[in-house]
Amino acid sequence: MSGLTPVVDSSDHVQGSPSASVTLVEYGDYECPYCGAAYPIVKRLQQSLGDSLRFVFRNFPLSEAHPHAMLAAQAAEAAAASGNEAFWRMHDMLYEYQSALELDDLVHYAEEIGLDTSRFLRDLEAGTFAARVQSDFRSGVRSGVNGTPSFFINGVRFDGDYTQDSFEAALRRAAR
Repeated sequence: MSGLTPVVDSSDHVQGSPSASVTLVEYGDYECPYCGAAYPIVKRLQQSLGDSLRFVFRNFPLSEAHPHAMLAAQAAEAAAASGNEAFWRMHDMLYEYQSALELDDLVHYAEEIGLDTSRFLRDLEAGTFAARVQSDFRSGVRSGVNGTPSFFINGVRFDGDYTQDSFEAALRRAAR
């Protein structure tokens, strides 16, 4: 079992209470079909576990397999520059429209969520957030991530399947 490196801190994208009994960290790729399949499961877990679950997302774009993954991750980070809520709205759009991750699509999503699209486009074209994405990626490598999605529950890698029942059982055990 691999441990999470670094631990969750203020630079992470977090949903949920800092005092939650369980922290679930996902290393994900917005173009990965397996991450896309896990996305609604994580959403349901957040609903069913409520305040006892804190969810953290870190970028792990597998650019060789997914040509749009790096740009999509930078789009999420560009949204984050406008606040945590903007990040999560972009995150959700990227997974909900996973088959449409071209630059024009990303700009459309930015417009949909109310971002300054001129600034957003400049940031993407300049690679303003590429270093942030790479930092997440490197932390995943240090944590033993070699594919997506990869999950950690309270800092310990979760190697079970991510069906609703299996995942929820593991999270509830960790909450005890």
